[in-house]
Amino acid sequence: MLDSTLSSAELSSANNTPLSPLRFLARSASVFPNRVAVIHGDRRYTYKQFGDEVDRLARVLSSRIEPGDRIAYLSPNTPEMLFAHFAVPLAGGVLVALNSRLTGSELDYILDHSGTKILFVDSELVGSASGARAAVPSLQEIIEIPDSTIAPPTVPEGVVTGQYSDLLAESGNLVDAPPLVWGVEDEQQVIAINYTSGTTGKPKGVMYTHRGAYLNSLGETFHNGFTGSTKYLWTLPMFHCNGWCTPWAVTQAAATHVCLRAVRADAVWDAIDNIGVTHLCGAPVVCSTIAEAPQAHHVDALHITTAGAPPAPSIIAKLEGLGITVVHVYGLTEVYGPYTICEVQDDWSELKSDERAELMSRQGVGMIQAEDARVVDPEMNDVAADGQTMGEIVLRGNNVMLGYYRDPKATAEAFAGGWFHSGDLGVMHPDGYIQVKDRAKDIVISGGENISTVEIEQALMSHPAVLEAAVIGVPHPKWGERPKAFVIKKKDAEVSAEELIEYTHGRLAKFKVPDEIVFPLDLPRTPTGKILKFELRNSTA
Repeated sequence: MLDSTLSSAELSSANNTPLSPLRFLARSASVFPNRVAVIHGDRRYTYKQFGDEVDRLARVLSSRIEPGDRIAYLSPNTPEMLFAHFAVPLAGGVLVALNSRLTGSELDYILDHSGTKILFVDSELVGSASGARAAVPSLQEIIEIPDSTIAPPTVPEGVVTGQYSDLLAESGNLVDAPPLVWGVEDEQQVIAINYTSGTTGKPKGVMYTHRGAYLNSLGETFHNGFTGSTKYLWTLPMFHCNGWCTPWAVTQAAATHVCLRAVRADAVWDAIDNIGVTHLCGAPVVCSTIAEAPQAHHVDALHITTAGAPPAPSIIAKLEGLGITVVHVYGLTEVYGPYTICEVQDDWSELKSDERAELMSRQGVGMIQAEDARVVDPEMNDVAADGQTMGEIVLRGNNVMLGYYRDPKATAEAFAGGWFHSGDLGVMHPDGYIQVKDRAKDIVISGGENISTVEIEQALMSHPAVLEAAVIGVPHPKWGERPKAFVIKKKDAEVSAEELIEYTHGRLAKFKVPDEIVFPLDLPRTPTGKILKFELRNSTA
């Protein structure tokens, strides 16, 4: 029995500390102060220096904001963007990591909707913020962040109100301020707001909590196998679901962050060969960039976690052939990034490469920090686990968002029935692994038959001449809809539409084979690299 002489307050302070990823940097800076924490061009930071700069920045920010104020960053994957993931919440603020590929008007909308008070912007991106102060009433300061890895760009006059170095220097005037607390009183406090890509309407602000970020980071560390010897290359934008929580996860492991402003094949392979990168994450297009690069060669150890769209089995097989371990995860902005993982079974090693890659392209099972995903019909009943019956993928657990910022209606709709509705259509296999078949809005219904565009895309991408493929439904007078494919060929490769149609006949049921294949120079994409199928549909309307 509990000792009745102890008060409930004493008990809770002894056995219940609110969870926050701030703990990760506090621990790594204390335990491993001299370990290299960050590499970026000519810059190196130890964990002590990492912690010290975060502390200095947080002191200045806390003197300027009220608890819960939003602080936005518009930056590539630089050390300053990484530091923001700790400094902003340490100061009591909420981080809004902005997509660096958005237009000025799109950025203004997000800044205004979030009520951002201070905006930090990389020198190269200052022009995108040129109208922000006039368009956003809440915005009080715009702080410029230079980067020594690029030549100083020409910055429009009158946009910024201060410089990053000057802001940091102000911490010297705050030595008498109370020490900062590397934690929170309420673990359900919002740590970040991430805005969706807005492909079907205005972007929605997805609220992450300290608790959710902490637990999702633990899952990332476990499933990626992060250790103190890990060298993690930042090919995944930190603005995308807070880099799938890996700014916190890599720091938790006291591993090394290798920053990268832009994903280029030569830069990625240079980091692999000369820095000894061991891990990276990214969308399938990043996998293709690495696999198809002129610099590509066999490596002893490299771990890639990919998500964002179902990866083509052919790309997985090619990366495996280079000695690269590929792990496939699935998730959305609303679930802190990855939620499920395709756990590799022991007996898969006995399969042929293409058969193993086919299994590895599935979305899998719930990660260690998540619950089991479900595939349900419109009445929320589980569909048959036969790998054929489609339904909507629904999720719940500790790494599901708190809700949409300032949008209770959308939040209620997303959480109908006590589960988060992903909007993705998938199947449940007999072994409990889910597989995404399409977005609900992208499914092609032809003569009453549901056709998965993902299935057609993967069949096309298994052809050696195909780099990428996107399939949509186009109107048909008899069948209602028929699939049409947009194909990007590999460099110097040649293949005709007729050849590809004949090729897919051996891999797809006849009614699934696209009626038409075209070869554009590129495909329309979201700023995070996902293909915008609605633009393809509009172009054929």
